[in-house]
Amino acid sequence: MQNRIEVFEQILAADPENTMVMFGLAKEYEKAGEHPKVIAMLEGYLAKADDEGNAYGTLAQAYLATGQREKAIAAYTKGIEVSMAHGHPSMANEYRMTLEIDLAD
Repeated sequence: MQNRIEVFEQILAADPENTMVMFGLAKEYEKAGEHPKVIAMLEGYLAKADDEGNAYGTLAQAYLATGQREKAIAAYTKGIEVSMAHGHPSMANEYRMTLEIDLAD
């Protein structure tokens, strides 16, 4: 696991604008349970990339893991909007269900 993270970090250091590498590194951080690093990487990724929705769900989960419930709700809400705009209604429905069942007040 650590080796994959190191490889992604090296590639990103050489090409800091490479959004595919940013997303890949965020997913590796997620596997390693490095939630603050997931958040930092995906916030940077989303500022640069036209994501189709997946990153928002990953980001929301990382926010939840670090106790940032309101940010998680905002990420899921944005993920619904983006996934619908890109023609991914099943992803949008998954995020809606999470909001309605798991994060309802």
